[in-house]
Amino acid sequence: MQYDKQGMIAAFIAYVLWGLFPLYWKALTYVDSAEILASRVIWSFILTLIFVVILRKGHQLIRDVKELWQHQKTFWTLAVAAYLVTLNWFLYIWAVNHNHILETSLGYYLNPIVSILLGIIFLKERLAKAQLVGVIIAVIGVAIMIINYGTIPYVSFGLALSFGFYGLLKKRIQLDATRGLVIETAFVLPIALLYYAYLAIEGKMSFGMVDLNTTVLLIGGGAVTAIPLILFAVGAQKIPLYLVGFIQYVAPTMTLLLGVFVYGESFGSVEMLSFGFIWLALIIFSVSTIVEVRKHH
Repeated sequence: MQYDKQGMIAAFIAYVLWGLFPLYWKALTYVDSAEILASRVIWSFILTLIFVVILRKGHQLIRDVKELWQHQKTFWTLAVAAYLVTLNWFLYIWAVNHNHILETSLGYYLNPIVSILLGIIFLKERLAKAQLVGVIIAVIGVAIMIINYGTIPYVSFGLALSFGFYGLLKKRIQLDATRGLVIETAFVLPIALLYYAYLAIEGKMSFGMVDLNTTVLLIGGGAVTAIPLILFAVGAQKIPLYLVGFIQYVAPTMTLLLGVFVYGESFGSVEMLSFGFIWLALIIFSVSTIVEVRKHH
């Protein structure tokens, strides 16, 4: 099989950037997570819109919106998806800035497993034997953590479920990724603007009020959202989906390393055991996927 080198590189860079996200949000620890989220929505919308216009795809964007409006079910499905991904963003930003980086890493390792389960439940997809084994092993891995700490890793589940359902809803909608980001953020934009108005009235706004650095970082939040998504869109179109599945582990692995070595979050024998089970599950998934793909070629 011939793989598109550019596609591979684009997807890889996208996941590396996602893996480095904690460094970015950590620089804004003193700003309330909700404000970071609101500015991320607003600036993602503005910057991606500018990008679409520069690419001379403005008319296509308008056509996309009109088409969505004609298919009300798709329109509202995308609206729900937009709020799911916004919830995902919020959980992530909150977790990074409240020292739960390892939980975010776990969440993104669980993501493919959740996606497979959602596929079985909602899309009536079938599980291969190896995948079933993988799911069971992953469940054991999560159970070890829950039993040991006596608490459920809400952040991990929240991230994996919000992104899993987002992917499930998006699966049925054919939409260019960049224009999709404009439309998705547009759904959440009114709430983000209202929240900013509230912050301004209450005098709690950090944007433009703390220092130039903060303002630049908040605007940049839009860019760091848009750039990896655009790169990923380029990559995902050009390489087989199971390869994208592999590359996606780059991000949580980097996040894990950052959490442990840069931010000193604890990673003891329990975490090692728990993550070990999940990694084993992911290896089983990946190998069985390759075997399946080889069979069909």
